[in-house]
Amino acid sequence: MNNLFSDTTIKKLATAKRIGVLTGAGISAESGIPTFRGQDGLWQQLKPEELASVDGFMKNPRLVWQWYEYRREIIQHVKPNTGHFILADMEKCYPVFSLSTQNVDGLHFRAGSKNVLELHGNILVNRCHTCNKYIADVHFQNGSTPPRCDCGGLIRPGVVWFGETLPEEVLERSFTLACEADVYLSIGTSAQVYPAAMLPREAQQHGAYIIEINPERTPLSTAVDEFIPGKSGEVLPVLWNLVKPFVKV
Repeated sequence: MNNLFSDTTIKKLATAKRIGVLTGAGISAESGIPTFRGQDGLWQQLKPEELASVDGFMKNPRLVWQWYEYRREIIQHVKPNTGHFILADMEKCYPVFSLSTQNVDGLHFRAGSKNVLELHGNILVNRCHTCNKYIADVHFQNGSTPPRCDCGGLIRPGVVWFGETLPEEVLERSFTLACEADVYLSIGTSAQVYPAAMLPREAQQHGAYIIEINPERTPLSTAVDEFIPGKSGEVLPVLWNLVKPFVKV
């Protein structure tokens, strides 16, 4: 696999001071988290808007909670994979290392990453839809009444739904760090979900060397400096093994 990487890519990563990373569903899929709406026939019969939108939640909060508890159950039984752990190790070796993720599963944190910017929120936290207060230890069982906040508002999972804007501070920080990066990696993402998909392009416009790691080509592939085909859990350890000895911590 060593011949997958150009000398330029290895040199750029070895000498960089500021690394930026964007991860998508692909890296989580390698841990066993489906990139689609689940295998169960019930979910396949429903439109995404019924399960991941404010309108869908207000119309049928019990159904939406059932869906998210189903997803949480999957997440709680999987572990970070090699790709997650390599990124956590890389973070320790560069003066500036930023990781923006479209994933809501928290696996980057569980792998040891510290500077994680969750663009789409986190499925394992809860907040009140009315007062926006974050609430811990919410338990919902199928058939039970959807939980409510002290203010009376419905409690919802702390994720970004269709039609909602991404958290402003997280998005601004992601773009700022992308613009400052020497090297920017796009890993396991389709590069079609905006505004996150703009991060590698924004980094490139500000002079960053862009590396894409993905099993298949995406709309971003023709624009990057190097496209590396493959799963992150297979590509990253080989690449990092070549680069790490030359990185000055």
